[in-house]
Amino acid sequence: MTATSWNTDRPWRGIMVATALPLRADLSVDYDAYAEHVRWLIDNGCDGVVPNGSLGEYQTLTDDERARVVRTAVEAAGDGARVMPGVAAYGSAEARRWADQAAEAGCGSVLLLPPNAYRADESAVRAHYAEVARAQIPVVAYNNPIDTKVDLTPALLAGLHGEGSIVAVKEFSGDVRRAYELAELAPELDLLIGADDVLLELAVAGAVGWIAGYPNAFPATCAELYRAAVAGDLQTARPLYASLHPLLRWDSKTEFVQAIKVSMDLAGRHGGPTRPPRGPLTGGTAAAVRAATEKALADGHH
Repeated sequence: MTATSWNTDRPWRGIMVATALPLRADLSVDYDAYAEHVRWLIDNGCDGVVPNGSLGEYQTLTDDERARVVRTAVEAAGDGARVMPGVAAYGSAEARRWADQAAEAGCGSVLLLPPNAYRADESAVRAHYAEVARAQIPVVAYNNPIDTKVDLTPALLAGLHGEGSIVAVKEFSGDVRRAYELAELAPELDLLIGADDVLLELAVAGAVGWIAGYPNAFPATCAELYRAAVAGDLQTARPLYASLHPLLRWDSKTEFVQAIKVSMDLAGRHGGPTRPPRGPLTGGTAAAVRAATEKALADGHH
């Protein structure tokens, strides 16, 4: 199966997988395994990849590692437009440098959190996005008020879009009602599903993309689910969504990186370890992820 209906004019649309990063036993980055993983995702129906997001453990990478991950993704994807690196940083200048690096590597867009060194006010948020937009690469905003404590409300997002600072938003607030307000205030701003466990709700509300976690383990089934959902084929989408939801909800939990890597290992992919401060899953959490993954495999998901 290959990716279909990929939007070359708006390459941030479709299924963009926030890639997990394969690490060796000594916690060094396995770039060859990462390149293979990127190719496998695209071959199994995903449209592109998002390296250096939280799932890619960007906070633990050196600058050299972070830059090489982007270059590896571009080469493996075969078309840099399929790559949307995360460019989050404590300072706007550093985020701008990562956006410049992504543009130089030939990427199609970048994913940017609001300032997260402190609880930025609206003027600071606007200045931050304006600075990164000067890199001349499309910017997708990432609204994650749970972790950043900065909420990109529909009104603020509409303002950022109107100023030309963003082209889309990865919406991770969990409040699906925002989709409708956003469509009223900024109808040309692309809404991207930002959490796996609200996929169906946001697809029905008009989302045109999914920055996804669990396709790292089950890309073909997730691609089938997404495409049925955005097409309004609820007869196909609802049973798939219900079957996968015990896994998808882990994408919104603190342990999402470890959970997805465990699922990858069980599905025959290389998930592997995580870098500290993330440690391996233990006890009931590990058992719950394993049970949900094994059920998904038994149900024929892949």
